[in-house]
Amino acid sequence: MRPDRDARAMLPIPDRPAPGLTTYDAKDPDTAFAPIEPLLPPEGAPNVLIVLIDDAGFGAASVFGGPCRTPNAEKLAAGGLTYNRFHTTALCAPTRAAMLSGRNHHSVGMGSITETATSAPGNSSLRPNTKAPLAMTLKLNGYSTAQFGKCHEVPVWQSSPMGPFDAWPSVGGGFETFYGFIGGENNQWDPSLYDGTTPVEPPASPEEGYHLTEDLADHAVTWIRTQKALMPDKPFFVYFAPGATHAPHHVPKEWADKYAGEFADGWDVQRERTFARQKELGVIPADAELTPRHAEIPAWDDMPDDLKPVLEREMEVYAGFMEHTDHHVGRVIDAIEDLGILDDTIIYYIIGDNGASAEGTVNGAFNEMANFNGMAALETPEFMRAKMDEFGSPSSYNHYAVGWAWAMDTPFQWTKQVASHWGGTRNGTVVHWPAGFSERGGLRTQFTHCIDVAPTILEAAGLPEPTMVNGVLQSPIEGTSMLYTFEDADADERHDLQYFEMFANRGVYYKGWSAVTKHRTPWVMVGGDLPAFDDDVWELYDGSTDYSQARNLAAEQPDKLHELQRLWLIEAVKYNVLPLDDRGAERLNPDIAGRPSLIRGKSQLFFPGMGRLSENSVVNIKNKSFSVTAEVVVPEGGAEGVIIAQGGRFGGWTLYAKDGRARFVYNVLGIQEFPTGAESPIPAGTHQVRMEFAYDGGGLAKGGAVTLYYDGDQVGAGRVGATQAMVFSADETTDIGYESGTPVASDYTTKASRFTGRINWVQIDLGDDDHDHFIDPDERMRIAMARQ
Repeated sequence: MRPDRDARAMLPIPDRPAPGLTTYDAKDPDTAFAPIEPLLPPEGAPNVLIVLIDDAGFGAASVFGGPCRTPNAEKLAAGGLTYNRFHTTALCAPTRAAMLSGRNHHSVGMGSITETATSAPGNSSLRPNTKAPLAMTLKLNGYSTAQFGKCHEVPVWQSSPMGPFDAWPSVGGGFETFYGFIGGENNQWDPSLYDGTTPVEPPASPEEGYHLTEDLADHAVTWIRTQKALMPDKPFFVYFAPGATHAPHHVPKEWADKYAGEFADGWDVQRERTFARQKELGVIPADAELTPRHAEIPAWDDMPDDLKPVLEREMEVYAGFMEHTDHHVGRVIDAIEDLGILDDTIIYYIIGDNGASAEGTVNGAFNEMANFNGMAALETPEFMRAKMDEFGSPSSYNHYAVGWAWAMDTPFQWTKQVASHWGGTRNGTVVHWPAGFSERGGLRTQFTHCIDVAPTILEAAGLPEPTMVNGVLQSPIEGTSMLYTFEDADADERHDLQYFEMFANRGVYYKGWSAVTKHRTPWVMVGGDLPAFDDDVWELYDGSTDYSQARNLAAEQPDKLHELQRLWLIEAVKYNVLPLDDRGAERLNPDIAGRPSLIRGKSQLFFPGMGRLSENSVVNIKNKSFSVTAEVVVPEGGAEGVIIAQGGRFGGWTLYAKDGRARFVYNVLGIQEFPTGAESPIPAGTHQVRMEFAYDGGGLAKGGAVTLYYDGDQVGAGRVGATQAMVFSADETTDIGYESGTPVASDYTTKASRFTGRINWVQIDLGDDDHDHFIDPDERMRIAMARQ
């Protein structure tokens, strides 16, 4: 029974047995069957490696004139092609969903991030089964497939360890292997990791030299070598998405120290230097103009002098982070070269899934969780200077200032989230495939987009776009193959129409022209009224003479602007962009937004072994009274370890046993711990341990009284001086009977956190004194956005 390899438009390829003689005895000399052949793509199909860097602007990497040294990207560019008009969606999850499907982000339900999904088709965060991902198509055609790193495309109500896993990479995503994390960002020193759908712990600690990017590269190298050792005839598809250089900017100190003193002149001067270098390299046209700084972005000279050393260090850490990331990308590429298959591997090195992130506030942050909780005032210049040497270390959760993000998007306007302007959507990209094109070190200037990657790979592999996958009729791929540009630098561009939209920042590109309007500023999420959509001011640019969108022609050519505005609306209708949605808190409330929620009511029951529960998976105890009750079985001699913990080093709470006694600790931002201990040990046998927290009320982030009980008898009391109003962590979780990630309390370690008795159950009950009504609706939206 031999599969019909010509039926590749229907996947899986139908097994169609050929009619013929069936003998009675296998020893009959007329007995003959065709040998079993492994499923392979057409002869000559290349290996594929897609590298996607996170939160990196066009002007960050040295390969595109930036200050962050990226020798491996430069090496690929020297042997491949550089694309200076490649575009993303201005946000991470939408870019990833679009790139991996070959469809526009609203077409696959990812109009924004998963945390702000609504029931509108373009914003549901659910990829329709009529739009199968590239990895699935390649796997069903005989490719080996693997993803390493970040996946932010899982709907929030499906992101717990119970799934469902349809949107996870190793189930519905088409990747046979997945090693990485689910969500928008992760602690690079102490990440929450999954192997497939199974939670796993990092193989080493930060003190032992662990770093997530290195770990991901280790796994990718091992997988590639194993794949070629065992299946040398099968090509592979590897998607390497490390999560760097997204905040927190975590990197070994020696990498940041390489850049000491290089940013002392500030971001305005850095943009000028990068701009000059870009022209010298030829990655932007000689007549390109440097766009001016908008009023919302402070000038370097206007920043406080006592803060400037901190601002410098923020950028040194980021630059070291990017160079460190490029180094480990280079290890993956070197492994491919060592196997002798580099020539037969098509590599996409995409430097950024959107523009540089301006979510770090005007001053940057040592612990971005402080700003997320409305406590940025705690990070005074004096505090920041005292913490300078810790930036990038395991004790930090840092981000750089808005001005640096703007500088990293040189020569364009704006940043990540601003889909209207190239600063949010234009990302430098290198393609390397020695067997696929003859030119080395060439520049390609055709308009291209992340949805073009999937059709390019299919064409390079000689594979048809599938019309049926797993019994479901497929809608057409919406991207355009870039293969036509590989051998012809002067070929007329084929992707000549593309809409953009993100949180009502919107634009359209058509045959060189772009019409754009910015609706909201990323870092101004609280205060001020957003204009009505029809009151947004549109701009018009002629890309044939204005590479950087520097000269607004709206006043000179109103008819052309109107034509493109109408075209944007037509494309918006076609691809499920409408209705436009700039709501804040409403999109974060599942009931209003119309998406499912894992949480019901004011009580939640947990059992031992449960863990890796995101904040979306646990009842919200912030700004209210709550209690935690646990039934535990204590052995003779007492018990030690965590009963339940939420959060980690940078904020959270934990109920645990220390020296046999119950203990509760509330950790505020890693700055202050409020402990309450029991006066006596938990007796041997089965007992209930209970913690009651009585919130002071009167607003957000207030303190409260703590009381500890054994079997209803009070055994301890204390106070929490302050709490976190909005969020504990973007990546730390809730665990029962142990703690993953970093420890909430400083008097135990993650490795030693496992409870030595037995836990029967743990229950959280909320009080009726909910003070969430004090929270500005826009504040919730700002936090959700900053965490992606």
